[in-house]
Amino acid sequence: MSSAPTVRDGAVPALALLVSRYPALSHTFVEREVTALRELGCRVVTFTVRPPEAHEVRSEHARAERSRTTALVGAPAGHYVRAQLAAARRSPLGWLASVRRSVSRGPATLRGRLWQLFYLAEAGVLLESMRAADLTHVHVHLANSGADVARAAVDLGRATDPGRAWSWSLGMHGPTELEDVVGHDLPAKVASASAVACISDFCRSQLMRHSEQEVWPRLGLVRMGVDVDAYPGRADERAARAPGPLRVLFVGRLVPEKGPGVLLDALGRLVAQGVDVQCRVAGAGPLAGSLSTAVARGPLAGRVELLGPVGQDDMPALHAWADVFCLPSFAEGVPVVLMEAMSSELPVVSTRIAGIPELVEDGVTGRLVTPGRADLLAEAIASLTEEPLRHKLGRAGRERVVEEFQPLPNARRLLGLLHGSGALGLPPGEAPGLGGAAA
Repeated sequence: MSSAPTVRDGAVPALALLVSRYPALSHTFVEREVTALRELGCRVVTFTVRPPEAHEVRSEHARAERSRTTALVGAPAGHYVRAQLAAARRSPLGWLASVRRSVSRGPATLRGRLWQLFYLAEAGVLLESMRAADLTHVHVHLANSGADVARAAVDLGRATDPGRAWSWSLGMHGPTELEDVVGHDLPAKVASASAVACISDFCRSQLMRHSEQEVWPRLGLVRMGVDVDAYPGRADERAARAPGPLRVLFVGRLVPEKGPGVLLDALGRLVAQGVDVQCRVAGAGPLAGSLSTAVARGPLAGRVELLGPVGQDDMPALHAWADVFCLPSFAEGVPVVLMEAMSSELPVVSTRIAGIPELVEDGVTGRLVTPGRADLLAEAIASLTEEPLRHKLGRAGRERVVEEFQPLPNARRLLGLLHGSGALGLPPGEAPGLGGAAA
């Protein structure tokens, strides 16, 4: 990897990074972003609203990140009280005004207002932790509770400690927030943030739809990424093995929006057509029981293996086993699991939704089908029974990931976006090599 950029006069970009739950199996892209930011010379202090569950920490890197990440929920009650008292002592009137603003945000329900008070309590702990670490900017992934806490912390800082340039930024993914714009208070959060890093042009366009035009310049394109060295190309290795059943791999949460039921339907159709197929399903979720029952009672018995949750350290071996990767989602951002599979030169089959076509081009870097169409999904998988096409798509898929979906270049984009907004507190021209935000 390239060396970290230098910054004149000893100034070092520094920020707090907050996620609702970190580290977690579904947030490995955040781990990669944090690593890349640090490689670029940025000081990153990580926070999580809630500590991760034990089953979500399945790699050595994740365990290391957990040990250095501060959880805001679960601290002794006195920590929350002392944080609010500290802010109130700095500016009683400012503190009171911040409290009033907090309880006016979010859904206009008793529960919604009460939750804002909880977020304010957590925000106080975050603010005091940032003060102790000499940080004034917090970047948060996902417009959920983490964004509520970050926004409240910055508001509290500005109200009670105006001598510092407090700010926050948002990493926007979707689709959850885009499906409940009001519940996530999305337009207000976008307007409050100094910058918004969108993972796809599709995501950026949806935020433009829900925000005033004056906010649009704050919206930049910052891709999620994968370490292509950790997911080496294996197309030649797959081509050299003996003929056998077509091996299909699914990795994702076992929830309706990921479409695992559609995949089973498609596989059943292939078996009925005489296609010899095997499948491994990696992931956990509420559909695990029903999927297990469906496999055991139908024509896929003995052909589909439900693996449960799988950590990052085990993914390369799964990619090596498979011939095809399939993710027939109904709703997505830009799935990292597709990037990982494509990096390993595994041909992918997915759906033509949201930001996926920005990663997968049908017939060039993979196959795309209409969501919810098990018949079309079966046809796309069947088209990959021939090794030469799998090899061609796999090679092109890796080239696409290498081109635009690596952590280090996108960490530069993020730092460029934040620097351009003034959030890093560095004078113009003081951060050479950070790059710029995509328009």
